[in-house]
Amino acid sequence: MASNSARASGGAPEGAGFSTFKGVFTPSILTILGVIMYLRVGWVLGNAGLAATLLIVTMASTITFLTGLSISAIATNMKVGGGGAYYMISRSLGLEPGAAIGLPLFLSQALVVSFYIAGFAESVHSLLPGLPMKLIGIVTLVFLTGLAYLSADLALKTQFLILGVILVSLVSLFAGGVPEEGLQPVGEVPEPVSFWVVFALFFPAVTGIEAGIAMSGDLKNPARSLPLGTISAILVGYAVYMVIPIFLDQLVPREVLLTDNLVVEKIAWSGEVILVGIWGATLSSALSSLLGAPRTLQALARDGVVPRVLGRGHGPSDEPRVATAAAFGIALVGVLLGDLNAIAPVLSMFFLTSYGVLNLSAGFESLINSPSWRPTFRTPWWLSMLGAFGCVATMFMINAGATFIAAFLCGLVFYVMERRQMRAHWGDMRYGLLMLLARYAVYRLDESKPDERTWRPRILVLSGPPTTRWYLIELADAITHGEGFLSVVTIVTGQTAGSARRVENLRSTIKEYLRKRNIPALAEVVVSDDIMKGAQSLVRNYGIGPLVPNTFLLGETEQEANFEEFARLVMLIHQSRRNLVVVRSGGLDESLGGGRRIDVWSELEGANTGLMMALGYMLKTSPEWRESELFLKIIVDSADEQARVAEHQQEFLEKGRLEVQIEIIMRPGGPEDDSRLIADASRGAELVFLGIRPPAEEETVEEYSRYYRSLLEATEEMPPTALVMAAQDIEFERIFE
Repeated sequence: MASNSARASGGAPEGAGFSTFKGVFTPSILTILGVIMYLRVGWVLGNAGLAATLLIVTMASTITFLTGLSISAIATNMKVGGGGAYYMISRSLGLEPGAAIGLPLFLSQALVVSFYIAGFAESVHSLLPGLPMKLIGIVTLVFLTGLAYLSADLALKTQFLILGVILVSLVSLFAGGVPEEGLQPVGEVPEPVSFWVVFALFFPAVTGIEAGIAMSGDLKNPARSLPLGTISAILVGYAVYMVIPIFLDQLVPREVLLTDNLVVEKIAWSGEVILVGIWGATLSSALSSLLGAPRTLQALARDGVVPRVLGRGHGPSDEPRVATAAAFGIALVGVLLGDLNAIAPVLSMFFLTSYGVLNLSAGFESLINSPSWRPTFRTPWWLSMLGAFGCVATMFMINAGATFIAAFLCGLVFYVMERRQMRAHWGDMRYGLLMLLARYAVYRLDESKPDERTWRPRILVLSGPPTTRWYLIELADAITHGEGFLSVVTIVTGQTAGSARRVENLRSTIKEYLRKRNIPALAEVVVSDDIMKGAQSLVRNYGIGPLVPNTFLLGETEQEANFEEFARLVMLIHQSRRNLVVVRSGGLDESLGGGRRIDVWSELEGANTGLMMALGYMLKTSPEWRESELFLKIIVDSADEQARVAEHQQEFLEKGRLEVQIEIIMRPGGPEDDSRLIADASRGAELVFLGIRPPAEEETVEEYSRYYRSLLEATEEMPPTALVMAAQDIEFERIFE
């Protein structure tokens, strides 16, 4: 089996050691206080009114705040390496889900740079019409990439200047008032849009925490800086977005808010400072993405998801210069394309997807509550789940089509990663999550009574080495076809078994053999001094709670010395209220495969017919046997009985919506000739289901072994035959009602 080994990002050199303020708070708050604050808060207020605007800001910030709580819990429970959201998701949910989020997230972080730069270029072009917008964009991208390429420390120090500019612009805004010439609508006043349209436009304003999370590998103390910096940025952003609408509502008429996106420039103490603030907001957001995207790519490369050369670091701060060059190339494509509005909603969905999965990670970790989950910042599981629900709901409100596209792309990456069969050396929560679900399901099943309408076979195949009686496993898989439980058990004697390591190696070999043939099954190896005693032990002990096999599938035993022990096993299975299928191979050596015809011989009385019909129907619905015909065959003594049985069986088949051919055969002699009659009538079948009688209450092992011998003699010349005995407390005929 081809496999790769994924190396943890944590194996990289230590990062730059940034503080909370420089590494998390500053890039996060600069992305939060972005273009929407300057150009769209007034529009939101004009459409929704003050009360609804404050509600929108509160709802959006609450979703981000819940995500911040989840990030805090995860960050204080692990040593967070580079890669931000990707690192935390991959170390919680596994490499495949991490890559499914991380790869699209990197592309979004890189492409979104071109959006911010386009906004900056448009504003500069309005002042200097002679300069082409694409040229402005390319020069700006080269300058910002140069800052990010040379040093993240230098880039973040530049952001301090931008933060200062934004703070001065806010002071200028709140120090302003209505100009002497007043405020007039710019153009025709449109009709207000709905609440959810306004919410969808505003929500991206509060999603800037990704910029701080992406710097996780460059922090001096991620466990402290990520929670403190992220939550502080969310709260400061919330306060600013709550105050600005209240201020604007007092000064600006609603008609102006709906038509003039630059109204904040007109009412500010200095409009020029507001314009510089807009530039600062666009450039800081672009720079934050140019810092975050390469670090996500570097972490992906060091885990082997993408070529490892992209993860190469430089200098004592492990600067991701190769990854920065890759991010520059993607951003440059975006700048040259110019209009990326068609894919903009999909890019936003990837950011929201990462937030939602971070919430799920923290929620599941808290639900599982394994000993390894010991965060110093604890978040109740239901808050994290509420955050995940909020992210998903917001995605659909913003753009349902983009949500489905983003989900498809993430699913595609997950599928490719599964096919690559990479192995990460770190543990994740998936095993614990499956155990949580299994525990819940087992306890609930234990409180429920089996019902005919939901009955599925839980088959234990006693096959020996799979290569010797492969047709047993093949038949059981065709009956369950991935929907029932299937266990493949091999019994080895003490002398054959050897050491515990050898037994485990045998079990791994069987599992791999089944996996390569796409057989979903549990593989077990049981050590016993005697094969038959080992089989009896399985009947008594195999399974947990309600998840015990309800059907045992065995091969025939033809060695007369084993007849009595085999009869003892059959009697034990019947006493345990388990169904039994003994497959008489009919000279078959390997594959049973699909065929043209399946014969089920009805007994008219007893439970065997219902079980055989159920098994035959499930076999026919499997891919291998789908083209075959299912025949129900019945032996009668007279023409009157033939007509009556035909009418009754036809009614049964119509009621059960079954495509089954009925064949009623007149018995020419006595019941002693039935064996020959059955053999002749089923000569062309690929598989025959034939009922066997259960042991009588007072019947001895010797007596039942003689019955088994007669059964072998009666079926000696028949095609492959499944000898069926129903013993479970189920009215199998009701399956077809």
